[in-house]
Amino acid sequence: MEKLKQKWGLTSNWDLTAVLIVFAINGSFSAWVAKPITAFFGLSPETMNPWLYYPLRILLVFPIYQTTLPIVGWLFGKFNFFWEFEKKFLKLIGLGFLFKK
Repeated sequence: MEKLKQKWGLTSNWDLTAVLIVFAINGSFSAWVAKPITAFFGLSPETMNPWLYYPLRILLVFPIYQTTLPIVGWLFGKFNFFWEFEKKFLKLIGLGFLFKK
């Protein structure tokens, strides 16, 4: 756990616990939000090939996850950590232009 605290620049065990809780809650939340959206469009593994459905679902969950991560982080007092984490991640995958001024 000390390595994670150092890597992420966290100073206390509470900070690390809060960050891990936020990741867990946000992952579940984004998958939960994606379910009614896929249902609205009539997409399900029963109505289409699962090899197509699950990649589409992941593509839907991804932007929901990225959007809600700083919001859920804010609820735990970690908005700045997750805002910086978000910017770093999006730059890593080539979407850094979204944050240029």
